[in-house]
Amino acid sequence: MALQVQQSFGRDPYAGGLYIFRGRRGDLCKIIWHDGVGMSLYAKRLERGKYIWPSAVDGVIAISPSQMACMLEAIDWRNPQAAWRPTLAG
Repeated sequence: MALQVQQSFGRDPYAGGLYIFRGRRGDLCKIIWHDGVGMSLYAKRLERGKYIWPSAVDGVIAISPSQMACMLEAIDWRNPQAAWRPTLAG
């Protein structure tokens, strides 16, 4: 993914920015970033629903930290409301 950031988007994946990728089905999100020591990867798959994704211009979008927080909690950042929550584990 770091190679894709560098080649496709023309960005430096080691500059400390967060790069978020969504899976084809819309229920998987991966975030990569370089923290100065090494690359880190965060992945989250929703059990229900899809991530709300803004329209991309030139394949790249910029979102605010609050929009990212809403997205990771499966909250529609365009119309914030509480999302479905599992009631049982297992």
